[in-house]
Amino acid sequence: MTTAHADPMPRAHALLKQIWGYDAFRGVQGDIVRTVTDGGNALVLMPTGGGKSLCYQLPSLLRPGVGVVVSPLIALMKDQVDTLRQLGVRAAFLNSSLSLPEVRDVEAALAAGELDLLYVAPERLLLPRTLELLERVDVGLFAIDEAHCVSQWGHDFRPEYQGLRVLPERFPAIPRVALTATADDRTRADILNVLELGGARQFVSSFDRPNIQYRVANKEGPKTQLLDFIRAEHAGDAGIVYCLSRRSVEETAQWLVAQGVDAVPYHAGLSQRERSTAQERFLNEEGLIVCATVAFGMGIDKPNVRFVAHLDLPKSMEGYYQETGRAGRDGLPSTAWMVYGLADVVNVRRMLASSDAPEEVKRVEAGKLDALLTYCEAATCRRQLLLAYFGEDYAGPCGNCDVCVNPPRVRDMTREAQMALSAAIRSGNRFGAAHLTDILLGRETEKVVAMHHNALPTFGVGAAHDEKTWRGVLRQLVSLGYLAAGEHHGLMATGKARALLKGETTLALREDSLIPRVSKRERERSRGSGAGRAPVDAADQPLFEALRAWRLGKARELAVPPYVIFTDATLKVICELRPGSHATLGTVSGVGQRKLADFGDEVLGIVRDHSASAASRPAREPTPAELGARSNGAVLGLLKPRPAPAPAPLLDDVVRSEPNPEVADALRELRRELARETGHSAFVIFPNAALDTLAARQPRTLAELVGLPGLGPKRIEAYGERIVDAINTAIDG
Repeated sequence: MTTAHADPMPRAHALLKQIWGYDAFRGVQGDIVRTVTDGGNALVLMPTGGGKSLCYQLPSLLRPGVGVVVSPLIALMKDQVDTLRQLGVRAAFLNSSLSLPEVRDVEAALAAGELDLLYVAPERLLLPRTLELLERVDVGLFAIDEAHCVSQWGHDFRPEYQGLRVLPERFPAIPRVALTATADDRTRADILNVLELGGARQFVSSFDRPNIQYRVANKEGPKTQLLDFIRAEHAGDAGIVYCLSRRSVEETAQWLVAQGVDAVPYHAGLSQRERSTAQERFLNEEGLIVCATVAFGMGIDKPNVRFVAHLDLPKSMEGYYQETGRAGRDGLPSTAWMVYGLADVVNVRRMLASSDAPEEVKRVEAGKLDALLTYCEAATCRRQLLLAYFGEDYAGPCGNCDVCVNPPRVRDMTREAQMALSAAIRSGNRFGAAHLTDILLGRETEKVVAMHHNALPTFGVGAAHDEKTWRGVLRQLVSLGYLAAGEHHGLMATGKARALLKGETTLALREDSLIPRVSKRERERSRGSGAGRAPVDAADQPLFEALRAWRLGKARELAVPPYVIFTDATLKVICELRPGSHATLGTVSGVGQRKLADFGDEVLGIVRDHSASAASRPAREPTPAELGARSNGAVLGLLKPRPAPAPAPLLDDVVRSEPNPEVADALRELRRELARETGHSAFVIFPNAALDTLAARQPRTLAELVGLPGLGPKRIEAYGERIVDAINTAIDG
């Protein structure tokens, strides 16, 4: 332990490496750790997967006493406590899942000073018994996770969180850190007010999640679209599918299972046992998909969720960001995928209009919905719009959203908009999209004839376009506020439409009918062309799968989720480095001393086995497709005997001499520079093991970097010239 007066950072860095296996802090983590450890209050806004938990877990170890963490969900507490215990940290939780004897055991450990961290539900914390107990023990800090729950303007408002104002009243000298992934200005003001953090330092990280690809499509056949997406891009991956209704959740899960996809439902209407079973399976199994309402997800710490899909519109940009943020917490490529249609827009507009909420609340919610619909209808980079909503400028386009990858066509559709609005007005502002489309296309349906709408001036004026185009126009007019949802699914022109109908303004819309459907072959080609959706390179896939299979078996043996053993990101680095000793394995990010001692021998054995099997693999026989290419001569080379591929070298076999200290120092300084420039962690630039290899081998050209463990093509392309320059400067003076 350290005191509040000593510089905490040398000890902080030592514990960061020893317990978590990380070489350096990410972004503002170090500043937050220093502030809280020194006794200061803090408000932390950091995206999901940005490393918020470390910002209170590490200060809890550095400060005298126990760190008390207020958390809203039982699943989150158990998950984090399991993870901390595997790291050798003394942690426990207090919530309604414990029996009375278990509660007494935790309270006894707390009173005896045997805990480093205690997770507690807000309801439990506010009990007089708990508050009195905390007043008798040495508390190092209070961390309020998911702090946006204190605000009625937040997307997950929980009234019990407002009771946390008792903390500054009863424990004024104990530092408080409030943490959340999403909070607009109004929500942030509520957090500062309720928790009395007026003078606290505020740390706002970038909201960007560069590893997530954002995609929005028109809803045509949502379940089939979802299945095509999963099979083409995320077969065997863990994912979350959000639906608006409980019925839709159950139908989607059942349908996916019938198609051979492992899926389970989760919603508030299920029994506690059913929900717990679904959540436990999701956390403890590989490749399971959960179909859920928004009741599922807050606090889920599973890092290798490869996709989040929405089959219906979320309620706000905050909700969308929070939900999509559950994908790719490990930093590996992931997808946020959503389909929506006209019915979704009409339904959410109507639900908001018919709400019993006060007018001020409805006005705020309407603004949030408008922002979300603008995002959905965007013809510009989605990442720019998403980050702009949270007040962050992004010098895009990002190149990793559907609009950037496959730009939609946009054209002046003022005339079409006038036709649609005129059809709505002349038919009485009370008919739905299907009927208006029939009028525009000139279809003499039974309803159109019965209402004499075939005699309207607008009957048949839109025959030059197809039904899909008109449904797209109507959807965008509702999204943009020119049409409003009335009773019985009817659409009515709003006051905003007047200027458009008079020709005083123009309107450019997405031309949805001209956006080509991407074929499976094109999707596969795009995946292999640098988008890099797979976690590891093809050459490392066998070792990666072997490590995942070992991890799953070990997790079941220890009754913890697989990612508590090692995350996919850690396994990926192991595959790239192929360490041959405990010393080298210990340099991998995420491999702390406890995990190295517990699992090191087994991991090294798997790496050795796969390196040896690669050396003995027989020559590959040509495939039928390759044999069929005989006519163009491509197969001739394939028919010749091929030498067995050389085994990937173990890193310890590569380093044959001691690292040059001057070169090592230069490379460390370069890595710090690159980390500051890019915002990436040091190990992402290149890990310590790669640094030692470089300092020993001292490559002087880009060509000499090729093949060195830890320096794949992407790292060489990004940092190779800087690495070579640093080495040459250190050697030549």
